[in-house]
Order: sequence, then C-alpha cells, then structure tokens
Amino acid sequence: MPLVRIELPASLSPTEKTSISEHVHRALVETMNVPVQDKFQIISEHAADGLVLAPEYLSIPHTSHAAIIQIFLNEGRATALKQALYAQIAQGIAQHTSIKTSDVIINLVEVKKENWSFGNGVAQYAS
Repeated sequence: MPLVRIELPASLSPTEKTSISEHVHRALVETMNVPVQDKFQIISEHAADGLVLAPEYLSIPHTSHAAIIQIFLNEGRATALKQALYAQIAQGIAQHTSIKTSDVIINLVEVKKENWSFGNGVAQYAS
C-alpha cells in the first residue's frame, strides 16, 4: 500500500490537480505493480510562500510552481524500478499540467510491511 502526499501550489486548476493525482497513481501501478484499487493520497495546496525550494539544487532549477510528492511504500524494490517511477511521474505531470519536470520533486520512503494498518487497529501485513 503506498500512501502518497502531494504538495501543490494553490494556483493550479482543479483539472491539473486531478491530473497529477491520476499520473502519480498510474505510475505506481505501472512501475511498482501496485494494485489499481490501492489508492491512498493526501493532497495539500499551498500559497506561493508555502512551498519553499532552493532556486537551484544539483544544477536543477526550481520555481515556486512545483509539486512535492512523498511516497510511503513497502521496502524492497530495485533502484531501476524507483528510477522508472520518478521519470514516469515527472513526465506525466509535465505533459499534462503547467508544472515542469524540473519542478517535480519526489521522495520515496520505504517502510516494513508490519508498519501498516488498513483499519480496525490490525496490522494486516504483519506475519
């Protein structure tokens, strides 16, 4: 189960916000083999001063018109899959919204399976 936090500028249109949500989920399904129905996202909007980014980091320019995406996911996937995920998310967002690939910042947080509860106070994946 991935849990996805998507931090966006409030200036985006509702259509762009929906598109970002869909592209992030599609990338997880296609690159990480996440089940289609396994969609858990928290989408937050921020005023221009609510997303603070270095103007340039690692020779990549950033603006305040950025998407910051944090994905909590079960540990154990190969680096190549992670790289494919990042690329697909950034390209999908850039192709269908006003956010550039350089302004798509992604952080993957890997967790052990026993650290999830899907409800009822039970760790369903714990062995």
